[in-house]
Amino acid sequence: MEFIFRLLLCIIFPPLAVFDKGCGAMLLVLLFTFFGWLPGTILALLFCLKDRR
Repeated sequence: MEFIFRLLLCIIFPPLAVFDKGCGAMLLVLLFTFFGWLPGTILALLFCLKDRR
């Protein structure tokens, strides 16, 4: 259930989804989100899926 919630958070607001991954990951996703919603979402999904393995 937590994983589904995190995936939805990746789609809605990507920086908040990687909040617990560290400051660097959050800032990187925030920067990508400023360039566009899609790049930030893709990067957040990659961080979340990497943690899932």
